[in-house]
Amino acid sequence: MIKLLRIEARKVLSYKIFWILTGLYFLFLAGGIVLAEVIINNMVNGMNKNLPIPLPHITMYFFPDIWQNLTFFASLRYVLIFPAIVIIILITNEFTFKTIRQNVVTGMSKQEFLISKLQLIFVLSFVIALFVMVGIFILGLLHSDAAGMELMWKKFSFIPGFFIQVFSFLIFAFFLGFLLRNTGLSIAIFVLYTLIVEPILSGVTKIPSLKMENVSHYLPVNSVMNVVEYPYIPVLKTIMGLKIQDSVSLLDCGVPLLYSVVMIAIVFLVMQKKDL
Repeated sequence: MIKLLRIEARKVLSYKIFWILTGLYFLFLAGGIVLAEVIINNMVNGMNKNLPIPLPHITMYFFPDIWQNLTFFASLRYVLIFPAIVIIILITNEFTFKTIRQNVVTGMSKQEFLISKLQLIFVLSFVIALFVMVGIFILGLLHSDAAGMELMWKKFSFIPGFFIQVFSFLIFAFFLGFLLRNTGLSIAIFVLYTLIVEPILSGVTKIPSLKMENVSHYLPVNSVMNVVEYPYIPVLKTIMGLKIQDSVSLLDCGVPLLYSVVMIAIVFLVMQKKDL
């Protein structure tokens, strides 16, 4: 397994586009984490101009709620789409430049090739989750009072939940990349489905007359987003009446993982039957 990961690392190290996109993603992610509270409160200020009773400013960086708040913002589909595009490029380049055929000819089996890609996705997901965890920990230490520090680890489960979100989202990108084998087409379909098609489908299922309200919860991308559904902001509960989770649900984690298993199985079957 380590050997496969080393082979994959050598490929990745030679891809300038990987380092550019990944660097921009982590820079964007760091900026979002640091500025999340400022951005939200600027939105609140804008809303207060048209409200008779102003909404209070929101605090997001206190333990233990910071684990939930920042993993929510880090897992938005508009944010996760950047590493997903990186995975699509890495997968489709194997077919574009025929390196997959070269690897198989030189002794690597199709199964080993796929396993090497899954290892890469696992490691990238872990690094992203670790990056967010460290950022949360630092901001929490800087902003939390004594009461918050006593509850520091209460909502730490949102970090493994976030890891599952990232991993499942990247598996979806891996799935499309292998099936379509074309960089431009794969990215276009992935972005179109993630940002436009599924939100429309989700809205349609919520039409009362259709009685399909729960279906949207189990759509592929929505199932990933639902692991951390909302930040822990009291105004969402008191004014908007939203039901805010207090912990990560095993069921919510299980649905995207099940999708991941099915997608991986389909890719393995297609690779066995399709020419390289």
